[in-house]
Amino acid sequence: MNDPYRVLRVQPGASPEAIRSAYFEQVRAHPPEREPEAFKIIRAAYEQLSAPEAQDELSRLQAPPGWQSGHVKSAIDAEFHPEDVLVALHGWGDLDRRDFSDDFREVTL
Repeated sequence: MNDPYRVLRVQPGASPEAIRSAYFEQVRAHPPEREPEAFKIIRAAYEQLSAPEAQDELSRLQAPPGWQSGHVKSAIDAEFHPEDVLVALHGWGDLDRRDFSDDFREVTL
């Protein structure tokens, strides 16, 4: 199971306000209409951390030395990248095609 602190990008022992703020930030970044699986993970993490006794139990677990939430990359990349266009063209078009022999036919005059 995912670490709820990493999913919401908060430090262990964060305040309820910080957890709530981080939850809404992640929901805005990964809305349930577009990314239902990511939203389920985010919602489960929030439910784990919103219960005070569950947060206390998770806080007792020590974070690895040097762990900082700013250096954790999200497993979900929903941003547009220019190279994504090339990947789509390679898959859907003739951009990467090498053999054009079937395009040539005999011409009779």
